[in-house]
Amino acid sequence: MKKNIGSVLALYPTPLVVVGAMVEGKPNWVLVGHVGIIGHDRIMISLAQPHYTNKGIKETKALSVNIIDEDLLPQADHVGCVSGHTEDKSGLFEYEVMESGAPLMKKSLLVMDCVVDDIYETKGFESFICKIKATYADESVLNENDKIDYRKLKPVLFEMPTYEYLKTGDVLGKCMTFHK
Repeated sequence: MKKNIGSVLALYPTPLVVVGAMVEGKPNWVLVGHVGIIGHDRIMISLAQPHYTNKGIKETKALSVNIIDEDLLPQADHVGCVSGHTEDKSGLFEYEVMESGAPLMKKSLLVMDCVVDDIYETKGFESFICKIKATYADESVLNENDKIDYRKLKPVLFEMPTYEYLKTGDVLGKCMTFHK
């Protein structure tokens, strides 16, 4: 028998990302665990309204989504613990500014350069609906067909109820083959 545990968001774990945006002419970085896919070319980044980064995203309509692997986890965790309101985080990552105007982390093996299409507001949150302008992948995480190989990338996952970081797991099989 199943127990009703309330209105719990149970879609975790999700990929852990650092969002980069220009705020007052400097890059700012924020750790984000609330990300979602809303189409083949659109994603959603949900941030609490008080985040310093939101100001820059709303002004420039541009952001980068930097996938975090184990090597980047200590720095990524740090940007989730401090606010751009009180600490200048512009020098924490080596970066380059993309066509959209968003800063891209050079050490992230997979980065999406995005522009904001819309902002959906709920109590305490601003969810940025973003169109992916370009995706940049280090060749080390691509397969022979230039597709992302997540077994090579090994993105860190974020699990909300316990606030834990998880490693990606093993391949269970090919999609849409279990019915045979």
